[in-house]
Amino acid sequence: MSEEPLRSCEFDSKDLIVKLDLQFPAEMSALAGVVAQVMDVIREIGCARTKEFDVELALHEALVNAVVHGCRKDTNKLIQLTVCCDKSRGLLMIVRDPGPGFDVNSIPSPVRGQNLFSSGGRGIFLINRLMDEVQFLEGGTEIRMLKRSDEPGASPHKR
Repeated sequence: MSEEPLRSCEFDSKDLIVKLDLQFPAEMSALAGVVAQVMDVIREIGCARTKEFDVELALHEALVNAVVHGCRKDTNKLIQLTVCCDKSRGLLMIVRDPGPGFDVNSIPSPVRGQNLFSSGGRGIFLINRLMDEVQFLEGGTEIRMLKRSDEPGASPHKR
C-alpha cells in the first residue's frame, strides 16, 4: 500500500476514458446487477484487459463488505461506487458506505490459525492480492482499488 492516497477520479486528463458514479441501496440482491453493469462497461471499453476476473472479484468482495459490515444489511442505507478508467493509469474503483468504519490492521489473517478453516473473512485478503494498490480511507468507510493499465507508456505493473 502506498502512503499517498490514490487520487480520486479527478484525472483531468485526455487519458480519462470513462467515469461511472453509481449509488444503490445496501441490498445483497442488488450486487450481481451492479457488478455486471460495471463489468459490461469495463469490457466494452477494454479497460483492465486480461485482468477482468481480478477486477470483478475484487469489486464484488468490496461491495459485499460494504453491505454486510458498513451498512449492516440496512437496505435504507446507500452505497456509493465510482469507477474510472484512464488509459495511462488504469482502472480505479472507489466504494463508500455510511458505516462506522474499521481499522484494517485489526482484521485477523485468513491464512493463519483457526481462520484458515473459516468460511468467511477473506474479502480484504483477496482484494489486496487481486488489485495493484488498495487503500482504506475515511476511517475504513472508503476503499480505493487500482488495477494498473497494460497499455504502452502506462505505470509499471507492481506485481
